[in-house]
Amino acid sequence: MKILLVGAGGVGDAFCAIASRRSFVESIVVADIDPAKAQRAASRDDRFTATALDASDPAAVTSAAIAAGADLVMNAADPRFVMPIFDGAFAAGANYMDMAMSLSEPHPSDPHSSTGVKLGDRQFAEADEWVDKGLLAVCGMGVEPGIADVFARYAADELFSSIDEVGIRDGADMVVRGFDFAPTFSIWTVIEECLNPPVIWERDKGWYTTPPFSEPEVFRFPGGIGDVECVNVEHEEVLLVPRWIDCNRVTFKYGLGNEFISVLETLHKLGLDGVDPVTVRGQQVSPRDVVAACLPDPATLGDRIEGRTCAGAWVTGVGKDADGNPTDARDVYLYHVVDNEETMGRDGAQAVVWQTAVGPVVACELIDAGVWSGAGVLGPEALPPVPFLDLLGGEYDSPWGLEER
Repeated sequence: MKILLVGAGGVGDAFCAIASRRSFVESIVVADIDPAKAQRAASRDDRFTATALDASDPAAVTSAAIAAGADLVMNAADPRFVMPIFDGAFAAGANYMDMAMSLSEPHPSDPHSSTGVKLGDRQFAEADEWVDKGLLAVCGMGVEPGIADVFARYAADELFSSIDEVGIRDGADMVVRGFDFAPTFSIWTVIEECLNPPVIWERDKGWYTTPPFSEPEVFRFPGGIGDVECVNVEHEEVLLVPRWIDCNRVTFKYGLGNEFISVLETLHKLGLDGVDPVTVRGQQVSPRDVVAACLPDPATLGDRIEGRTCAGAWVTGVGKDADGNPTDARDVYLYHVVDNEETMGRDGAQAVVWQTAVGPVVACELIDAGVWSGAGVLGPEALPPVPFLDLLGGEYDSPWGLEER
C-alpha cells in the first residue's frame, strides 16, 4: 500500500514507527506544514519520504496524493482539517481514513438538549458520492473512536443476542512529572471534545445533548488503573455506533478529573477556547492556538509520563450461547490498556499517541489485504472485528481484554 500521511505530530510519528515494522507498506509520504516534523517522522524507515503540505488546501492535498500515487490518504491532522483532507483524497481517487470526524456546531438556541451540526455530518452528507466513485472512507479509526468501535461490533456479533447500552469509557492513571498542567493529547482537540455539548443516543429519542461534564460516574478500569470519575463528553462513537449496531443507548464518558475540568471551564470563561482570530498588537491570532502554543507538545512528554491509559466499550444486554440463542443478562467491558513505559521503550512514543496510532495501521493492513473492503463513508463498526482484533493482539503485540462485570 502507498500511503499519503497528512500530519506529522505525535500520532503521525507513532503511525510511522508502527508501520515501519509492517511489510504491507510499500511507501509512505509524510506531509506536514512543518517540514522538520515531516522529515523526523519519515526518518523512521527508508520507504518513507517527507514533503511540506498545507492541509487546509484540498487542492494541495489532491496534488500530494496524486504525486505519491497514494492508495490511501491517512489523516493524522487535528479535526479542523478533516474536510479539506477528506475532499482532497476524494478528488485524487484515493481511499481515506481518519481518527476524528468533521467538526460539530452546537444548536444555535438550545445547545444543551438539542443537536446542531453533529460530528461527521459533513462527511456522511457526501457518502453517496464515495459509493458512486467506488472509494472507501473509514472514519473515526483511531482508538476512541476506532478500537472502541471495533469492540462494540465484536460484542454485537459474538457476545450478545440483544444490547441495551454501548458505553464507551476512557480512563487513565497517567501523571506528567515536572508540569502542573500538561495534557497528553492535543489541547486543541481536547477543548473541542470537552467543551462542546456531549451527545447521547437513545432508540426512542435519537441524538440529543446535555451540558458539558454531565452525569458523573465512577468507573473501575482494569490493568491496575482502578476507579476513575468519568463524565459525558462529545465523541464520535455516539454518532457512529447506532448507525450499524442494534442497541438501545450509546454514551461516551471520559475520566478527566476535577482539576482538568476546572482548567477547561476557566479557559471557556475567558474566551481562550475560541478558534476565531482576535487582533493582538496588530496580529490576528486564534485564542485556542495561543493556549496550545503555551503548553508543552504532547509528543515530547513521553519520558516524563508515568502510568497507563485505557480505552474500551462497556456493553450491557442479554448474552447468547454457541448457537446464538439468548441466555442471561450480561455486562462486559472490552478494553485496550497501554503502558507508557512499554510504548516509549518500543517506539519512543508516549502511550496516548501510540494507542491512537496503532489501530489505523492495523486497519490499513486489513484494507490492503482486502479483508476490510467496501465503498462509501463507513465507521469501524461497519467492518469485520475479528481479523482486526486478531492482528492487534497477535502480530502487533498489543493485547486487548474482556472483563465480565
